[in-house]
Amino acid sequence: MSKLKVLYAASEAAPFIATGGLGEVAGSLAKALAEKYEDKIDIRIILPLYQGIGDRTGFEFVGKTSVPLAWRQQYCGVYKKVENKVTYYFIDNEYYFKRSECYGHFDDGERFAFFSKAVLFILPMLDFMPHIIHANDWQTSLIPIYLSTKYSSYEGYRDIKSIITIHNIEYQGVFDLKIAEDVFDLHGKEKGIVEYKGAINLLKGALETAHIISTVSQSYSKEIFDDYHARGLAEIIQKNSSKIRGILNGIDTDKYNPEKDAEIFENYNSKTIHKKYLNKKNLQSLTGLPQDKDIPLIGIISRLVKHKGFDLIINSMEEILKERVQFIILGKGDRGYERYFEYLQESYRDKIYVRIGFDSDFAKKIYAGADLFLMPSISEPCGIAQMISSRYGTIPIVRETGGLKDSIKDASLGEGNGFTFVDETPEALCDAVKRALRVYENKDDWKRLVETVMEVDFSWEKSAEKYYEMYRSLVNIGE
Repeated sequence: MSKLKVLYAASEAAPFIATGGLGEVAGSLAKALAEKYEDKIDIRIILPLYQGIGDRTGFEFVGKTSVPLAWRQQYCGVYKKVENKVTYYFIDNEYYFKRSECYGHFDDGERFAFFSKAVLFILPMLDFMPHIIHANDWQTSLIPIYLSTKYSSYEGYRDIKSIITIHNIEYQGVFDLKIAEDVFDLHGKEKGIVEYKGAINLLKGALETAHIISTVSQSYSKEIFDDYHARGLAEIIQKNSSKIRGILNGIDTDKYNPEKDAEIFENYNSKTIHKKYLNKKNLQSLTGLPQDKDIPLIGIISRLVKHKGFDLIINSMEEILKERVQFIILGKGDRGYERYFEYLQESYRDKIYVRIGFDSDFAKKIYAGADLFLMPSISEPCGIAQMISSRYGTIPIVRETGGLKDSIKDASLGEGNGFTFVDETPEALCDAVKRALRVYENKDDWKRLVETVMEVDFSWEKSAEKYYEMYRSLVNIGE
């Protein structure tokens, strides 16, 4: 039986480099597919060789070439490494990728145009001609675009299918139309594919040219039909509605496992949740908060930006702080939000601890030590923090949007695995928090809820099956 061959192209991928959800998903989805369908699928990942990928032990040099991009001929080295039964390829070009950050550079458009072109150009070097190339977000949107234009008549490329996954439609790869030829190597009719509202929109071009459009939750796949969630692309989404699929992300339950996690203070599982309190006690001590097992501790781990619901938090915080409660907040983002939480910490030293920045070790300690996890997003395509917190028995409080709606059901009446609210108002957020605090007061009810939440299956098992079915729908290979 021939294996289904998939090349997963992403601008980041765990365990080598992950700045957010995309990196987490890329590594854990491929790992799950390789384990579940070992005899049926050969899924490989390709990403840039960033400076941030420091440990290159075991990297194998595949070869080098020169990639054409408009008038440029750019060096391209290729390395590979097998990790978790998945082959990873790395595109090397120090001019584009030897930088301190993955994103946020003035020439990001050119950097990821080079990467996208390189992915297609080097395929003959890899001894791996995929049936499907799975692109992700605007950074790899040029892959389905180039595949349907420049490579459409090339031997070996004609039958390759493409998928574009939208992890967050807010980021679309918008650039001045004047640089279409010089930077993106798009000419004549090719420019029309990416042109949208007087500018280049790379995600729009991928939506038009990919064979399937997937999103990271079912609810988000429906939400993006309206312009509020689609950020101006609703017209293109509606035009391509038959191609859209929604599959909820999962998490790597080996990586996020309170029973074995070496980064938390005390290991535990759903049968030994009394040990979870030791994590809370040590976390309170670490942050200088009063050590009291009976005070509910709420964790927030997030980018501090508007769409994560921080205006709702700011406008409800004073009311919530009237309750007997503690907060630990970890994140960075808009300076206005950072300053507000720093002010709160000064004003409520016995109730709030704030750390501006991101620290994965400290994040794990929050997941394990907090009682509740607050995630009131205005928009959340999927979200994995609510799944991670659940894995550690820290009950999510979420707004019903996107993947939060699909993964967390309200437990106020005894069923469910968290606390939810719908309205984008501080009052609705306050109500959800207070409902959670009332349940917390009944220790027997709370213990049952923690046990229930820890047993919810947020692994990739079911979602990997749906991805495999989606791949199979594109490629006819005999089973």
